[in-house]
Amino acid sequence: MAVDSLSTTFAALSDPTRRAILAHLAAGPATVKELSVPFAMSGPAVSKHLRVLEHAGLIARGREAQWRPCRLEAAPLKEVAEWAENYRRFWDANFERLDEYLQHLKEKERNHEPGE
Repeated sequence: MAVDSLSTTFAALSDPTRRAILAHLAAGPATVKELSVPFAMSGPAVSKHLRVLEHAGLIARGREAQWRPCRLEAAPLKEVAEWAENYRRFWDANFERLDEYLQHLKEKERNHEPGE
């Protein structure tokens, strides 16, 4: 069974280290060494995470002399946002119904308060 790009993106995003790397790259390109700083792991371990992100199309690596700076490629995240948008509409509709119900309870309570 072929894996679709959305599944590949979600698999890459399933790891908190990879999400933290993407958050770092949202501020601008960085080298593997710079990306390794906040993590208690080896450079090769960080490189392994970068390969997963690169395979998912979430990052790209350039070449400057001996450095290979990484940069964020946000296009796959747009597909994730579009997928999640349907669920946001679901929750918005549920919250609106909950708000209406709470307003109904408030009115009902106000009409039954003694002395008014």
